Amino acid sequence: MRKLFQFLLFSFFIAMVNPALASDDIPAYYTAGHMSSADAAVKLKAAGFDVVFEYKIGKKKDQTSILFTNDALKKDANKKDRAFGAILRLLVDDKKNVLSINNPIYFEKAFLQDDYNQATATAALDALKKAFGTITASKDKLEADDIAGYHFMMGMPYYDDMIEIGSGKCNDLVDKAKKYKKGKGFLFELKLADNRYLIGYKLGKKTAKFPKKIGFNNAQLLPYLVMIEDGKAKILAPKYYLAISYPLLSMGEFTTVATVPGAIEKDLKKPFK
Repeated sequence: MRKLFQFLLFSFFIAMVNPALASDDIPAYYTAGHMSSADAAVKLKAAGFDVVFEYKIGKKKDQTSILFTNDALKKDANKKDRAFGAILRLLVDDKKNVLSINNPIYFEKAFLQDDYNQATATAALDALKKAFGTITASKDKLEADDIAGYHFMMGMPYYDDMIEIGSGKCNDLVDKAKKYKKGKGFLFELKLADNRYLIGYKLGKKTAKFPKKIGFNNAQLLPYLVMIEDGKAKILAPKYYLAISYPLLSMGEFTTVATVPGAIEKDLKKPFK
C-alpha cells in the first residue's frame, strides 16, 4: 500500500512538473511569431520543404494558407487512399499577427491511418521547429489514440468515408478540373504517381465563407483538395474534414455551418460531371 501511494505521488509530481509527459494529447497546430507569407515560404524552403501553393483567404485577403510538402511526405502518401497526407499547411494571419502551422504528427496520423510513419512526421515537425523557432502548441488537440479513428459523433463520417465525385481516366479527370469554367476554380496539381494526383480546388464564394462562422484560426484547411486515384476523384467527407481541422468545434458551432458540407460536395462535383 505504501509503494502504491509513493507511485501515485510520484506520478502526480511528474504531471505537475511536466504536463506534456502526463498527457497523450496531440495538438493539431503550433503557433509561431508573425511574418509575411513571403518570409514564411523562404523559411519552409530552407527547411527542405517545397511550397505547393499559396492561397488567400477571406474577403480582405488577410490570411494566407501555404501548402507545402517534401519527398518523405509524398512517398508515405503514395498509397491507396493516403494521398491527402502528402500536404501540410501553414496559415499566415495578418489580422491576428500569428502563424498557425499544421502539426505533422496530428495530420499524418489522421490521413495516413495504419500507414502512419512516425519517423517522417517527427522529422517534419523538427524541421518546422528549427525553421520557425519557438512554437506553441494550440488548444486544438485530440488524444493520440483517437486521431486515426476520429469522427465528430455517432453517425458522422470517418476518414475512410470519402465521397466519390467523379470517375474516368486519371489524366481526363485532371484535365476536367483544369478546363471547367476556363480553369477559374483550378489551383494546382500535385502528382504522386501516374495513377495518383492531388488537385487543389477553389470553393464557390458563398461556400468558402464558412470560416467566418467558426473561426479563421484554422482556415488553412482551405483550399479543398481532391484526390484522383485509380480512375476516381474523391474528397474527404466535409463533415469529417471540418471536424478534424477544428477539434474544439462544439455541436452548437457545427450547426452554424450545417449547410456547408453539402455545399462543398456540390461545388466540387461540378468540374467532374
